[in-house]
Amino acid sequence: MAKRNQHLGSSFDELLEETGELAEVNTVSIKRVIAWEITQKMATERLSKTKMAELMHTSRSALDRLLDPENTSVTLNTLDNAARAIGKTLRIELA
Repeated sequence: MAKRNQHLGSSFDELLEETGELAEVNTVSIKRVIAWEITQKMATERLSKTKMAELMHTSRSALDRLLDPENTSVTLNTLDNAARAIGKTLRIELA
């Protein structure tokens, strides 16, 4: 059996869990990925923010909140509308 390296500490996830920050970090990470994917698809499709907001049946300020990677206060309805506007479906899974 291989000897464990005594100089290795806990994982970063374990540190965040100990400090109570893991859930928040995960939430922000997920939101950043979603915002990035939507932004990339908008660029590929050459969709302006105004046109994207129209396709989502929402305001441009609501779209700005969706695209803000730090703003995690986004409704499922907004996420679903954004997904449909760029030809995708929203899937949410509890794991």
